[in-house]
Amino acid sequence: MAKCPECGTDVRNPKKQWKMAGRPDKQGKRMQLEIGLFDCPKCHKPFRFVLNKKKI
Repeated sequence: MAKCPECGTDVRNPKKQWKMAGRPDKQGKRMQLEIGLFDCPKCHKPFRFVLNKKKI
């Protein structure tokens, strides 16, 4: 569940989600991020939210 940064409304379902590789840390390991694109039902602003992170 993501929280809208504008109005604070909880949004359950993403409109779209995808995976991407993040920047490497100091040891050189990268993070795989799962990002969701949400539309707020209250203020109608789109926003992104990290749904999951794991080291790869």
